[in-house]
Amino acid sequence: MSNDEQKTKSDYEPPRGASTTGKWNDITYTATAEWFVLRKKEKPTAEVFSVAYIAQDAGPERPVTFVFNGGPGAGSAYLHLGVVGPQRVLFPADGSIPKLPPQLEHNEDSWLAFTDIVLIDPVGTGFSRVIEPDDAKNGADKPKDGPDHDPHQYFGTVRDLEAMCEFISGWLSKNRRWGAPLFVAGESYGGYRAGRLTRMLQEQPGVGLNGVILISPALEPAFLATGMGWGDYAVEPWIDLLPTMAATAAHHGRSRAFKAEGPLEDVLRAAEEFATGDYASFLTRGVAMPAEDRDRVINRYADLTGLDPRFVRRAEGRVNVHRFKKELLRDESKVVGAYDGTILAPDPFPDRDPYEGADPTLTAMYSVYTAAINKHLRSEIGLETHREYKLLSTDVIMNWKNDEAPFYLQGCPGAVDDFRYGMAMSPHTRAFITHGWYDLMTPYYTSDRMRNLMRLDESVANRLTVRHFGGGHMFYAWQESRHAFSAAIAAFVAEAT
Repeated sequence: MSNDEQKTKSDYEPPRGASTTGKWNDITYTATAEWFVLRKKEKPTAEVFSVAYIAQDAGPERPVTFVFNGGPGAGSAYLHLGVVGPQRVLFPADGSIPKLPPQLEHNEDSWLAFTDIVLIDPVGTGFSRVIEPDDAKNGADKPKDGPDHDPHQYFGTVRDLEAMCEFISGWLSKNRRWGAPLFVAGESYGGYRAGRLTRMLQEQPGVGLNGVILISPALEPAFLATGMGWGDYAVEPWIDLLPTMAATAAHHGRSRAFKAEGPLEDVLRAAEEFATGDYASFLTRGVAMPAEDRDRVINRYADLTGLDPRFVRRAEGRVNVHRFKKELLRDESKVVGAYDGTILAPDPFPDRDPYEGADPTLTAMYSVYTAAINKHLRSEIGLETHREYKLLSTDVIMNWKNDEAPFYLQGCPGAVDDFRYGMAMSPHTRAFITHGWYDLMTPYYTSDRMRNLMRLDESVANRLTVRHFGGGHMFYAWQESRHAFSAAIAAFVAEAT
């Protein structure tokens, strides 16, 4: 019988972690990989894995930034080895997929320059797991002395946020860092988490934030560009997607409205004006719009997006991400990446509709980041565990739920209201929202439009920075964007502290 099996639930201990020291430029740091036990009614329910980089001799008042990715179902490896950690995966300067096996190198843009870093794998991702009760391990359906065991109990909007609150407050207590300036940074659905934590961290564990960093955030999941489209009745998601499609078409020289060498800013501003003007009217009026006006809108849409007007007309001016990524360069049998529209790959099934291949960005990066994070944790930090690192967990993705819905038809609530509420409650908290121009999955214009609709008081608006960079969903894969992004965050942290 193992040591863990001999322990009672009250004195349960997580697996053994690992720690090592390293040097980043002139900063000596300690890297600690470990598990933190979450509890319900004082009983262990889950183990949250994290990696912390703490500068030695910097004092307890050095800023601390808690970082997580999204999905929901994604581990923290993307931000960990993409931009914030002291090492990063070596990508070509244009963000294209590197050769295998992936190489790790010194990250000159690491956030360790201005903050300690704690990278969190939410439950079910990375090395984080739900703890099975002893009776469940023995095959029983229910533990004798506790509630029904639910292996997916943390796969919900509110339970996930509560877990983040419990982890962050517990980490601060364990490491005696309650006096430090505090930040949270989340990417994609992690941006949704961070937006809602702006409020929840203040209200529940009483954790005040100096700053919130929302990276390619999915602030309003109802508008998320899943690639499948939103049907004939939605309006806002189609509007938000159009400027990114126009930028992608111009990048590949397919725009009939702009030359490839023209300024990107001109493309985006023209697409935004059209999307919120004539195109919005087209989407809302339907057949009530005169035929000649409808034809004019469809032709303008086709010119901006580089698509055949006949194709756009058949789609009724609603071209979803999957159709766009296949159709833009169909004559070359190439597809564009949904997570970075500048990245191309051969279409494995050019004769089939709809597109049936993998995404040339997210899917292609899967093996790169999986190999890199395992190498870093196991070989360089020295972690010993039999667990599989779940970079993207289908179990989490397929079982995720809105666990605060009062009735079954209610969808996942947005994060913007909690974000606004939290910013108003805390008069000194700052926020930074950022996207990549070529991200077709969480288009930048959704966040821009949300900002314009927030009715922000001047005192709040002055604490909100919105800035976008070249690249896609993980725009920091672009060398130039990574440099600029880290420099901007360094300035942001300095202002917020």
